[in-house]
Amino acid sequence: MFNGKSKSDVLGDNSSAGTSTSLIGAGTSMKGDITSNGDLRIDGSLVGNINCSAKVVIGANGVVQGDINGQQADIMGTVTGTIKVKDLLQLKGGSTVSGNIQAAKLQIEPTANFNGECHMAPQPAAAASSKTAPEVSKELKHATIAAG
Repeated sequence: MFNGKSKSDVLGDNSSAGTSTSLIGAGTSMKGDITSNGDLRIDGSLVGNINCSAKVVIGANGVVQGDINGQQADIMGTVTGTIKVKDLLQLKGGSTVSGNIQAAKLQIEPTANFNGECHMAPQPAAAASSKTAPEVSKELKHATIAAG
């Protein structure tokens, strides 16, 4: 636009994959929910929920007040709300999370601050692949009763 380079030159051409990376930059405040099929990075401030079918990154100066749902997430900033990730959740050094988290895999660095409950479970499809739905349901009901 200003320097003669096309958008695909600057951001990388993701058109063949059908996804792109969205960015809420530092100094930007946003209010409302975000839904994205591509990666999402927040370096500014968001009051609202995030639903992403790819990776969510909250930068060191990023602040989110709301729930995060995604495939993967790297948290370096501050999140107040529930985080649900289908694969790997990483709480990087200096991050602050106040709220419950749910992930298949979790990595917390020593200087991260986490206040809430953590629930880890493998993907339901992997657990159900070798058993029928009623068998899995019985096991989950039994596990809930035993734990409660």
